[in-house]
Amino acid sequence: MFLNIVLVLNLAMIVIKLKNKLHDGNVDLHLLVRLKLSVCQQHSWFSSPDMPGYVGFANLPNQIHRKSVKRGFEFTLMVVDNIKKTVKIDVSTVEIEERGVKVRLTVVDTPGYGDAIDNTDCFESILQYIDDQFERYLQDESGLNRRHIVDNRVHCCFYFINPAGHGLKPLDVQFMKQLHNKVNIVPVIAKADTLTKAEVAKLKKKVMEEITESGIHIYPLPDSESDEEDDYKEQVRQLKESVPFAVVGSTSVLDVSGRKVRGRQYPWGIIEVENPNHCDFIKLRCLLGTHMQDLTEVTQDVHYENYRSERLAKNGNAPVSTAPVTKKTLPPPEEQTPDMRTALQEKEAQIKQMQEMMAKMQAQLQDKK
Repeated sequence: MFLNIVLVLNLAMIVIKLKNKLHDGNVDLHLLVRLKLSVCQQHSWFSSPDMPGYVGFANLPNQIHRKSVKRGFEFTLMVVDNIKKTVKIDVSTVEIEERGVKVRLTVVDTPGYGDAIDNTDCFESILQYIDDQFERYLQDESGLNRRHIVDNRVHCCFYFINPAGHGLKPLDVQFMKQLHNKVNIVPVIAKADTLTKAEVAKLKKKVMEEITESGIHIYPLPDSESDEEDDYKEQVRQLKESVPFAVVGSTSVLDVSGRKVRGRQYPWGIIEVENPNHCDFIKLRCLLGTHMQDLTEVTQDVHYENYRSERLAKNGNAPVSTAPVTKKTLPPPEEQTPDMRTALQEKEAQIKQMQEMMAKMQAQLQDKK
């Protein structure tokens, strides 16, 4: 019915144009052809003669893709190591655009822990930072304006392991046990160029055995589906076998047989950072490129939900301040302006609405338990 109406409207437009031309005494064949093609093209927008009954549900992925690309993505990566000490937690954010896709990437550099004589609770600042980002997101999510929430939650943590330690230190085990329920841990062996290939393989095996024995949960690479391409299945298999990733870092660009490569120069040769035969840097980069969305989803569905449930069960109230306003913080009623009284009434109404909403959420949580 709708298509018929569109066709009639287009034909009506043709009739009007023809009448105008006839009135002017100027009608040519080219005009009729152009008008006919115009109707056919517009009619084809709304119909699919090759697929009768076609509704268009298959276009949903395209719609989601366009909306996601327009909105952009957010990802936060934390780097933890005790090799090089930094003064404080350093947060750097950069906007990256690749093939029209925008990503707001935040890198969190953490202080080197374990350098003091007494290392008790030396990593509390890192754990507190992660919890603070969860709390900030919970507050924004529980607010009235939820359309533009900035996601600063830590989605992935590169945990660097000292290659000279012959495995995990007791402090590593203790810290990773505190960390694995809050963030996706990806273990990385730093300065792999200080080890031979045999030593790297031995250290990888040792680290994975200690992680399993200690009950530490690192980021589990999802298994590939049966309908995936063989190349992708092989890629996932190699990524799983490479954990923990042994990497080499360098900011120098060297000339190797006419090629510009990033690497390190030694008397016996050159270590190429992006050569998979030399280290796992390119595999680690591939992990971020192919599993960034899964890292984000695990953060949302597992780590954040755990924090949110514990937070609501512990307090039973919204994560916003609901303390009563005292007369000490407000001017006397006779000094309050009409605008001030209106603002206070609106604020009290918002607090009451928030309390009622959180009470319902708490009740639902108790019912599930």
